[in-house]
Amino acid sequence: MAATIWYEKDADLSVFDGKKVAILGYGSQGHAHALNLRDSGVDVVVGLRPTSKSVAFAKEQGLEVKSVPEAAAEADIIMILAPDQYQRTIWANDIEPNIKPGAAVAFAHGFNIHYGYIKPSEDHPVFMVAPKGPGHIVRREYANGRGVPVVVAVEQDPDGKTWPLCLAYAKALGALRAGAIKTTFTEETETDLFGEQNVLMGGVNKLVEMGFEVLTDAGYQPEIAYFEVCHELKMLVDLMNEGGLNKARWSCSDTAQYGDYTSTVITDETKKRMQYQLKRIQDGSFAKEFIDDQDAGAPKFKALQEEYSNVRIETVGPKLRAMFSWNKDAVKDADEAKAKYEAQLSTARVDAAKIRDDARAEASHIIADARSRAESDAAQITASAQRSIESQHQQAIVSLKGEVGALATALAGKILGAKLEDNDVQSSMIDSMIDDLGAKK
Repeated sequence: MAATIWYEKDADLSVFDGKKVAILGYGSQGHAHALNLRDSGVDVVVGLRPTSKSVAFAKEQGLEVKSVPEAAAEADIIMILAPDQYQRTIWANDIEPNIKPGAAVAFAHGFNIHYGYIKPSEDHPVFMVAPKGPGHIVRREYANGRGVPVVVAVEQDPDGKTWPLCLAYAKALGALRAGAIKTTFTEETETDLFGEQNVLMGGVNKLVEMGFEVLTDAGYQPEIAYFEVCHELKMLVDLMNEGGLNKARWSCSDTAQYGDYTSTVITDETKKRMQYQLKRIQDGSFAKEFIDDQDAGAPKFKALQEEYSNVRIETVGPKLRAMFSWNKDAVKDADEAKAKYEAQLSTARVDAAKIRDDARAEASHIIADARSRAESDAAQITASAQRSIESQHQQAIVSLKGEVGALATALAGKILGAKLEDNDVQSSMIDSMIDDLGAKK
């Protein structure tokens, strides 16, 4: 079955007459969507946190900027372009309580709709316009009179007008200059994640890193290794974009082609691993793992970011990229990459320091509580022992007094009963009785 593809003639921008579009977020995609739609004549407001650094940048570009709740409240179409892990919170806290009845909700990726993290009520049209390229390319191509292809989908169509709205948005973005392919939220989400994990990011990146490490470990110059496993990759991908895998192969030597056919490190085991990863994407396991980590403060994600920002190939990469005469933005790209990673590392370190400080505070609290309890218990034991000693002392005194009284009475009776007139004898008896009393003490 042939794919359905739309172009500029298939969409009408008059759909936006009297309507306002809120672009929530002003990152890679956000700035491209806002600027392209604005330059296509659409009434645009950008929704950002008041403390966001992007507020000043968006205003410098001549865009209207409001808080997310304010932008959502006045918009007829809301395009959510925040990172996947933040969208559901923004929806619950800032959009859902303020959205107009019947306002459309749009996405550039199907993650939160497909996995059920965002569930707009049935009266809201829900559609997707997903550019097949990063935001700065989407903006650059628009400014050059061209466009980046998109895939488009409609999830909810309560009034029968969602497809015309979706295609009008794609046209305003400049995408219909290249073409829009019809898909579904499910297909876009699952294939996008699969491509990222198994071919683009988790595939090519790992091949480049490992290839560089194998060559340099074997004693080859890092600069030569970089050219062989990384630099030439761009040229091959350009050939793929022009004429597919066949042109990429035909453009290389017979030796290279023969090695491609007979010596690849990609085997049937790799395919089985891909199938396993696809299953985890389809059943939601990957999405749950990612969101659970994000909800916990992203400890795994941040640790991996720091680990992979320091791969060995980047010890030589910036120097070589700066050598290329065609790479006019080499210094800028290197500075942006450095600033991004430094910001990520700084955030990770701040988070780590907070966790450490919180742990220390908790430990101090536990120790102080234990010390307080021990001191209290010791005081109670001491007081109890003191009371016991005092009680025993009082009993001893009472007992002693009784014995003294009895001895005194006995002494007096003996003295009187003996009727002794000899003082020496009386004194001797008294001394004897006193000695007995002392022995009892």
